[in-house]
Amino acid sequence: MTNRQAKNLNSSKFNYVTYIRTTPEQLWDALIKPEFTKQYWFGSHHESDWKQGSSWKLITPDGRNCDSGEVLEVKRPQRLVLKWRHELAPELKAEGYSQATMELEPIDETVKLTVTHEMESANSKFIAGCSNGWPIILSSLKSYLETGQSHKQSRKMPN
Repeated sequence: MTNRQAKNLNSSKFNYVTYIRTTPEQLWDALIKPEFTKQYWFGSHHESDWKQGSSWKLITPDGRNCDSGEVLEVKRPQRLVLKWRHELAPELKAEGYSQATMELEPIDETVKLTVTHEMESANSKFIAGCSNGWPIILSSLKSYLETGQSHKQSRKMPN
């Protein structure tokens, strides 16, 4: 067994790729600015100054800190890497930190957005949850940027 194969057995990973008819700058702003994220991320918003080494939080509409971590890398408007830990569910928080990478690549009149969320933990329940959450968030983001309307189910936190 190679080191890479062993690493894959001890980690969990989610990857999502979509193409959005927008510019890299517009997509970047939609990924980080509260006035945009509230439209497609269940009413939540990020708090950060978006500088490498800075803290980062995802705040729910009722003011709870849902997720938090650190800005590991920022290269506007091409790449954002976040150290990420869930804060609300004790069993997910106990898994520790994951890493979310967002890469933006202009292709003609679209931007290829690749989101990779991974953790050095086999069978992570948090990454399994991300595998359910990211697709609706990113699909709604795409709709929002292309039509001005996000998906209705992504505008409010689920009960």
